[in-house]
Amino acid sequence: MNDTPPKAPPLYPKTHLLAASGIAALLSLALLVFPSSDVEAKRTNIALDLETPVDQLKQEQDAQEQPQATETPATSPFVQIENDTNEPEATAKAEPETSKEAPPATQKSATHREVVVAKGDTLSTLFAKVGLPATAVHEVMTSDKQAKQFSQLKNGQILQFELSPEGNLKQLHSKLSELESISLSRTDKGYTFTRDISKPNVRTAYVHGVINSSLSLSAQRAGLSHSMTMDMANIFGYDVDFAQDIRKGDEFDVVYEQKVVNGKTVSTGNILSARFTNRGKTYTAVRYTNKQGNTNYYTADGNSMRKAFIRTPVDFARISSLFSMGRKHPILNKIRAHKGVDYAAPRGTPIKATGDGKVILAGRRGGYGNTVIIQHGDTYRTLYGHMQGFAKGVQTGTNVRQGQVIGYIGTTGLSTGPHLHYEFQVNGVHVDPLGQKLPMADPIAKSEKQRFMQESQPLMARMDQEKATMLASSKR
Repeated sequence: MNDTPPKAPPLYPKTHLLAASGIAALLSLALLVFPSSDVEAKRTNIALDLETPVDQLKQEQDAQEQPQATETPATSPFVQIENDTNEPEATAKAEPETSKEAPPATQKSATHREVVVAKGDTLSTLFAKVGLPATAVHEVMTSDKQAKQFSQLKNGQILQFELSPEGNLKQLHSKLSELESISLSRTDKGYTFTRDISKPNVRTAYVHGVINSSLSLSAQRAGLSHSMTMDMANIFGYDVDFAQDIRKGDEFDVVYEQKVVNGKTVSTGNILSARFTNRGKTYTAVRYTNKQGNTNYYTADGNSMRKAFIRTPVDFARISSLFSMGRKHPILNKIRAHKGVDYAAPRGTPIKATGDGKVILAGRRGGYGNTVIIQHGDTYRTLYGHMQGFAKGVQTGTNVRQGQVIGYIGTTGLSTGPHLHYEFQVNGVHVDPLGQKLPMADPIAKSEKQRFMQESQPLMARMDQEKATMLASSKR
């Protein structure tokens, strides 16, 4: 008799167990291929314990088709998570690609444009060249009263624009000279106008010249600007008639101010001292400002260069007819006294008052045409005839200053060509203005004489030293 108890029959048939294992494997594959939509995308490496070679190949193919595989729930008994990170690789790669395609607006920078004013340009055409609309011009011009200076354009002037990333005007800048520039800058309340003026360094310079043909050409060769040549002529205009007294071989020396910015001469200032030798006679002049702030030119020993009248009313003109009591009139063709001096010059040449006075006539006067008559105190009177027209503000009853422009050369009245007819009267009697001895102005006050000489003597010595050095170097 066998005591071994019989085996208990299995709870489930073997076929049922095989079927259950197969169903569990299929469910696991389904969870891998079709994950829940609530699961975050994460990079995972998955190992299946019950995979067959065929199932593993199928999984690799599915993974290639779906590279952004999502994480399978960790509760599944068939998965093992090797790298559980919170920032998926797919997202990390996508961000720099987006940055390259569409840079953030904050990375945009302002645009700088520069345009040069050409003939015919206006502010509107210049704005259009940089892509700004007409409304921007109106906005700029009405933003500030001084902004109108931007519309006063000159050929060759440079306008600098700064535009925002959106293409709007942020700043407009222009350099008016080496010393001055203007700007308009946008603010929350519109545009703000600013003017920048650089303060130059002032130094002194010296020039020497010898007249070979004309004063203007000789001065230009020596290095004097046209305006400084005119200043020199005005300084010595009481003693030298630059229309008829200039001779070949006349000389001049000038010490003057130069204005310098960053080592570059940008303009000239005042003549500090000068010397002019005319027909063998030398005249000197020194600029001096007294304690009251009044500035005039005096001789080296303190006598005033300024007299009641200057010699000639027109700079560098040619005398075409002298004072004469028996000249034949070119139009009337008969002997007729010529009680003045004619100065021939191009039409439009400025005419200056030869002395301070009151205009008693500014209008037509017979054969004189357009005429100005000036009364100088009780003793002297001057007349200026054949004018093309009168200077602005000059009319009967107005006061004028010595050297002030009162009109322009013309051919009105009985005139054969553009010239000025100039007359000079003393107590109602016509005299030759070229031969008349002119009254002197007051010299340096005694209380200022010592101070004046302390300024005058070094300036005279400077001209002597510079001239001697220049002549010595020219002989080497």
